[in-house]
Amino acid sequence: MKRFALSALIALAATSAFAQAVTVDEYYVVLDPDSKKCTIVEQKPAVATSIVDHGVFKTRTDAKAGVKTMEACKSDVDDD
Repeated sequence: MKRFALSALIALAATSAFAQAVTVDEYYVVLDPDSKKCTIVEQKPAVATSIVDHGVFKTRTDAKAGVKTMEACKSDVDDD
């Protein structure tokens, strides 16, 4: 019985650690050079120059608020 309880505890800890690992820590505001549209994304873009005005935020809500103040994003925002 102790072995089962220990196994269950280890499985629970591993599941919790995995769930935390997949959470999004940052949101980025990026500008597509072709369409000139700003987009909020959850992964750091491969091309650092596509990040608008150091547009890195901790929450999507903050990113949405921040994009409204960015001059490059005034015309069109794609909020995926």
